[in-house]
Amino acid sequence: MPGDTLSRLRIALTVFFALDGFVFAGWVVRIPAIKEQTGASASALGLALLGVSAGAVVTMMLTGRLCHRYGNHRVTVACAVLLSLSVTLPPLTHSAPALAAVLLLFGAAYGGINVAFNSAAVDLVAALGRPIMPTFHAAFSLGGMIGAGLGGLVADSLSPTLHLLGLCAVGLLVTALAGPTLLREAVPGARTGAAEETAGDAVHATHGTASASRTPDDGTGSAPQTPHGRTDSAETPSRHLTPRTRRLVVVFGLIALCTAYGEGALADWGALHLQQDLDTSPGLAAAGYSCFALAMTVGRLTGTTLLQRLGRTRTVVAGGATAAVGMLVASLTPAAWAALLGFAVTGLGLANIFPVAVERAGALAGPTGVAVASTLGYGGMLLGPPAIGFMADWFSLPVALTSVAALAATAALIGLTIRRAASG
Repeated sequence: MPGDTLSRLRIALTVFFALDGFVFAGWVVRIPAIKEQTGASASALGLALLGVSAGAVVTMMLTGRLCHRYGNHRVTVACAVLLSLSVTLPPLTHSAPALAAVLLLFGAAYGGINVAFNSAAVDLVAALGRPIMPTFHAAFSLGGMIGAGLGGLVADSLSPTLHLLGLCAVGLLVTALAGPTLLREAVPGARTGAAEETAGDAVHATHGTASASRTPDDGTGSAPQTPHGRTDSAETPSRHLTPRTRRLVVVFGLIALCTAYGEGALADWGALHLQQDLDTSPGLAAAGYSCFALAMTVGRLTGTTLLQRLGRTRTVVAGGATAAVGMLVASLTPAAWAALLGFAVTGLGLANIFPVAVERAGALAGPTGVAVASTLGYGGMLLGPPAIGFMADWFSLPVALTSVAALAATAALIGLTIRRAASG
């Protein structure tokens, strides 16, 4: 029955979202140990981490075509296997250039699976007719919290090599259990291929179905919403966009960039800040990202209710201001407990800004708007970590992390000013 098929697919996709967060968090909590092993400076580590960014960006541009040719589900399973295998490589390196090389492969797998399972999720949301996309991203955050928490527990007793080998085993086992469902089942009526823009495949899937939720319009854009994943290429609205609309889409993309920058920075540098600047143990340092991921999970699970009560503009402004305060505390406090609290507050603040920004861009310009905003957002997430590395060398890591607060505050200020322009 179609209902049973959709339920099985929803469970399987939720598992893959959680697995992605679990594996990625397991890697990031071991970055301090890998840094020590390679002897890299902060700037050298930042350049090496750029390998993740480069691999992901290149793959994101290509994965849409792979999904078009082989299907979202097959690409999801293949990338899950590659992600699980590639996470074992960083502990085998002993120099920053070697680390950068293996992180290219890891980043390619990470970018590929994100495009593939988000594209699959968009099809599933359209088939169900309900705005369930936040639950998938909550699963990603929950997987990240569990991965970081377990990483903290084993950081003092297991080497990075054994730890990441364990992640590989878990990833392959989960893929073997959940993968057959994706390989057997298809979403009834889902369109892939010519009916979707290839570029849109790679970016609009991520958080793109936020527009399906019927939150009250508070003036951050008034264009009619388009059901993502069902836009014929002949109807692509990009050629009808006015210069004003293009500018507004870019502004929403900048909001996404400001907030995603913080997510990427905390993932790669939060544990190092706690261990290096606040003299915590490796286990307690790993708890920083766990606190952040838990707060992101809670924020995303309650996001629909928050939007219904506050509206889009107030959600963006309040979230940006909250994240800015939390990150200032986390960056500048001399107490580890206060830093952990700051990470959690930052996660709550950032949780729903990205989806709102991408949804508004899509309401203004359809899939083209979602693509632009999502690309800028991913740029912030992927380029934030190396930027933090350079600033840490120039100043210090705590000062560098205050840039997260600055950009969150910028997102709030843009949210205050964009309402009038978008509704005028």
